[in-house]
Formats: sequence, structure tokens, C-alpha cells
Amino acid sequence: MKASAKIRKPKAGLLLIASPRFKNLNAPKRGSYHERKLKAVEDIKASMDFLDLVYPGIVYEREDAEKAMDLFYNEKVDFIVAEFLSWSEDFAWIRFLRDCPQIPMIFTNVAKDKMTFETSIDDDDFVDYLCAGTLVGSLEASGSIKRVPRGNVKVVMGNRAEITEEIRSYSRAALARAILRKANVGLMANMNEAMWSTYIDNYDLFTKIGPEVHYLPYSDYKEFIDNLTDAEVREYADELTSKYKMEDDVEYDKFIGCVKASLALKNMAKENDIDLMIYNDIDRATFKVAGCRAGFYHNWFNENMSILVPEADMGAGLATFVLKVISGEHVNFIEPFHIEDAYGTFDGGHAGPNDHNDPKWQQNVVISRDVRFAKTSWKYAGAPFAWYRFSPGLKTMTGIYEEDGKYKMVATLVESLPGTQFLATYSHSEFKPQVPVKKLFEELLKVGVTQHYAIADGDWTKELENFAEIMGFEFHNIK
Repeated sequence: MKASAKIRKPKAGLLLIASPRFKNLNAPKRGSYHERKLKAVEDIKASMDFLDLVYPGIVYEREDAEKAMDLFYNEKVDFIVAEFLSWSEDFAWIRFLRDCPQIPMIFTNVAKDKMTFETSIDDDDFVDYLCAGTLVGSLEASGSIKRVPRGNVKVVMGNRAEITEEIRSYSRAALARAILRKANVGLMANMNEAMWSTYIDNYDLFTKIGPEVHYLPYSDYKEFIDNLTDAEVREYADELTSKYKMEDDVEYDKFIGCVKASLALKNMAKENDIDLMIYNDIDRATFKVAGCRAGFYHNWFNENMSILVPEADMGAGLATFVLKVISGEHVNFIEPFHIEDAYGTFDGGHAGPNDHNDPKWQQNVVISRDVRFAKTSWKYAGAPFAWYRFSPGLKTMTGIYEEDGKYKMVATLVESLPGTQFLATYSHSEFKPQVPVKKLFEELLKVGVTQHYAIADGDWTKELENFAEIMGFEFHNIK
């Protein structure tokens, strides 16, 4: 998928419902009900400049509802924002709920700070009184949300600023869903036989979530390595050594071997239009073909809003991709290693390629030998990798897992602590969760997870909760 399809604004259908009975009511001072609603619409649209809006006009009649649902479907909106502009007859709303294709919807009710009329005795104030009856319309409409068999309707209430932030969060989740439905997974080239708990049913993945799985053979990987030009290899090698300090014990020919393995992964992902590159870096075939495992995370993956994860874990790859699309941040891949109870922390990280390209933290990266494989017999045993101390600060940690054909998602907030590298072979950090560390892992153990998680800067738990709700995932926010 092209990067432009993944970094675009979320596309939203705007469904605004008003009363045909009130439409032509007029008053001399502030105009008719319809004119006042037109002004309200402009204010609503102005609050959503972060969206690509598809707006069919105010819905008064059944025909307006049919026009709206056809437009939303044809324009392939990611989600729908629905709001009653006052009390209204509900025939158009019920028809919309019944007949509109299953598109995620956020149903909003906006509470005003204060009314713009003093009494309803004056004609002009009476029209304003009718205009203000959004709560009446929303209450009436809420029953039909439950009675009409339709999923994926989120109900929120607040003032306009609060509603705008709810829509902003929901829009990121809806965009992630839409992107996933068109995404391609590249799996090299089989499931991970060391970690069966990470397996996900490929058919369920496609039908319930969206990505299409493509198995990428190691014979192709070898061709991509063999077809690298000297200039291409030298350019990437020079880019890495210009950015990062290389340790003295690194053998240059093994560094070049790892550069080739990493470049070939990128080229294979690009050539096959892969959005989620699921790299089986502990399969023996990796070492037979490349002589080492890829240790560098080419920045093409960030430029293309794609991801690369190790150990053939599609669930963790999904979590990494979703977090990347939602946050727009650099995303890292970790497994928690151990708890240090005395400090309320845990150490976590992962071997293999990890996104080391955040320009703010290049000083955290060293080109270092992969000592874990230094004593093996593979051609480039001990080939170096980008040894990365993850950036400090608040991070969202999340994972996706399958259980009996259903999916569950966990999320929590952790603080990555500053410091230098201390765990050889692993990109890593020391983390202090916002909940007591033993409680965090006790809750994860009870949920039933695996060892792999994605982390990204900032608090994205609300967006992940919205995503899980849209997707029908069981969601666990550990806080």
C-alpha cells in the first residue's frame, strides 16, 4: 500500500439530523430554524478540520437519509459522525440505522454551556428553544441504536471541545481499521516453531481483521541479497556509520553481511508491497541464506508507514502496525525480561531489527556485535546490529492475541527510564509501569498473552480502546 494511503486524514461521513416539522419556522431577529441550523453546521464542520469530511447536507427526510448512506458507502468513509441538531422525527434515523452498510459510527450529543434564549414566549426565542433540543433528539434516537440490530455505534456526550477530542481519538482508530483491511502481511516464510502460542489463524486474520498474508520464500530472500549492487550496499553502510558509533571489535565484513541482510529485507518488502513485514529471524533458513539475521531497521519502513518485526509473530506485528498508524510515532518491539521488585521496574527489549531511526535519539544507538550468535558456525557469526537504548519518556505498551477464534488486546502505560546500554545483544530499556509492576504482570498473566509487545511515545490507550471496540476485540486497559 502506498504511504499516502496510510498517512492521509481519516475520512468521515457527517450525518446531521433535523426536523422537517421545524424547518420553515421563522422569526424576525435570527432567521428560520433551517437558517440557524445551517450556521450550526458550519460551526460543527469547522471543529473537524483534522478530518476529510463527506457531508450530504442536513438530513430532514427519508430521501436525505438514503442519499447520505449511498454517499458514505460510495466515498468509502472510514466512519460516520452522527448528531441530532434538535428533536426530530426519527423515521429517517431508523431507516439509516437499518439500511446503511456496517460502517463504524460515533453518535454524539453536545451539551451547550448555556442557552441562547431567556424564555420561550417570544417567537424568536421559541425557535431558538426548538433549536436547542438536541438532548431530546438524542434520547429518542438512543433507543433505536439498541433496537435496530447494528453494531459499531459508540455513544459519547460532552461539550463541543470534549466531543471534538472524542471524535479525533475515534477517527485514528477507524483509520487504522480501514488501513488494516487493505494491508499486506509478508511472513518469512513459515510460523515460528519455537513459539506456538504466537500462532494466529490466517483465514480469521483476513476475514475478521483485514490483512492478507503472503508467504515470502527464502529462495526469494537469497535472490534479493544476491541482486544488491555494491553502490547500494556502500550507500546504506555509509549512512549507518555516519549516524552511529561502531564498536572497535566489529569486523567490517560481518557488518557488510548484516547490511546486505537488512537491505534485502527492505527490498523484498518494497517489491511485494508489504505493510507488515513479519520476519522469522530465528529460523535456521535465515542463517543459511543470509549468514546472519538482519540487525538494521531500514528507514524505508517508517517512510512507507510500514513495520518490521522479528520472530514470525503476526499478533505482535498487528499490534506494532496498529500503534504506528494510530500514533504516527516510531514503534519498538519488546518482550519483558525480568522484574526488579526493589525498584518497581522491569527490563525489556528484543534482539533483531528494532526501529532505531528516531532522529531525536540517534545518540542512543551503537553498532555492536550480536554476541548471542558470535560463537555459531554461520558465515557472519557475530555480525553487528543497531544496539539501541530506547528513548526515555512515557510510552504506550500494547499487544494483540488470539483465543478460540476471538481477539484480545492489552494496553498499559510505562515510563522508559534514561540510561546507557546494559543488556548485550538486545535493544532495550528499563521500564517503570504506572501500576505496580507485579500487578501489571499478574493482570497480563490472567488475561493470557504472549511475551511480545509494541511500545510508542505518548498515551494512546484511548485510541486503542476505540480500535478494540470497533474491531470487536476484548480490551484490557491495565491501569
